[in-house]
Amino acid sequence: MPRSLASAPIMILNGPNLNLLGQRQPEIYGSDTLADVEAMCVKAAAAHGGTVDFRQSNHEGQLVDWIQEARLDHCGVVINPGAYSHTSVAILDALNACDDLPVIEVHISNIHRREEFRHHSYVSLRADGVIAGCGVQGYVFAVERIAKLAGAGLAEA
Repeated sequence: MPRSLASAPIMILNGPNLNLLGQRQPEIYGSDTLADVEAMCVKAAAAHGGTVDFRQSNHEGQLVDWIQEARLDHCGVVINPGAYSHTSVAILDALNACDDLPVIEVHISNIHRREEFRHHSYVSLRADGVIAGCGVQGYVFAVERIAKLAGAGLAEA
């Protein structure tokens, strides 16, 4: 049964190498750190009367475990799966098990203007929306979209 933003946090998951945000390839990913992104998400969720549960892991299995946890007590999932976007059927399967939760996929860079292998995302097959190329502001857009979907229900949004 869908949960509202007022009663359950948004799970925000970050995949491999995002712990190096602000240090790794700033010409592509910018200078904001993951802590900066978390602060932006907290503020965006609070503006809609909600909270976030913000996490990062370099390990695919950990991300799968957290997605499974989100099924039980979160109102939606924002995920930047990093390189796992292009390789992880396991993450797709876990997201498919979250059939009553809105899922928004975020990419800081525009993956469609990068190397060919980055053009395909398994996660996109499940995502209710994909935000790419908007920098870290894409996370704020994703939180706002989850707030709308969690408040209105997927059929109405």
